[in-house]
Amino acid sequence: MVAHVGLISLSVSLLSMPCLPRIGFTKRRPFPMAALSDDPVQEWILTEGKATRITGIRPVGGGCINLANRYDTDAGSFFVKTNRSIGPPMFEAEAIGLDAMYETRTIRVPKPFKVGPLRNGGSYIIMEYIEFGSSRSNQSVLGRKLAEMHKAGKSDKGFGFPVNNTVGSTPQINTWCSDWIQFYGEHRLGYQLKLAQDQYGDSTIYQRGYSFPH
Repeated sequence: MVAHVGLISLSVSLLSMPCLPRIGFTKRRPFPMAALSDDPVQEWILTEGKATRITGIRPVGGGCINLANRYDTDAGSFFVKTNRSIGPPMFEAEAIGLDAMYETRTIRVPKPFKVGPLRNGGSYIIMEYIEFGSSRSNQSVLGRKLAEMHKAGKSDKGFGFPVNNTVGSTPQINTWCSDWIQFYGEHRLGYQLKLAQDQYGDSTIYQRGYSFPH
């Protein structure tokens, strides 16, 4: 990513010294910048994101399959995730999930702003940047808020979600079920067992998993 950089010029002259000619430096050309169309993240931030300049880009740790960065601008900060090998559907599903959680007005989650493809393959998601505090002592509050979120998101369709999504890069099936035990058994544990069987060609794990009561 390329930060928005202003024009910088430099003109320096050394003081005259005996037996040495006066030396001057010509003005330097502006630093090259990627065209906005080459960088859709920068383009969105500097247009729809209402920023006029990007003041800094810092990596954010914690993920395993995506690159994450904090973009600081004169209009605030944005959290950006990019993936060079997976297309927009993964981040589109993530944005739908974040929107659903955000609308419950229970637990604090970042609001997603934009999802799209990268020019040379892959995809990105731009969302609100949340500054976390250092305290981790309110786990009971977190538990209550999570319960409130699930209660607020209750659907007449039962247990599931309108779209399938991913855990990391692994697909996650969210087909609606009327019973949560059926949903968890088939679309969480059962699906993972099926993936293990397909990947390793060994049905033992699958059969053992399904031997448990469900």
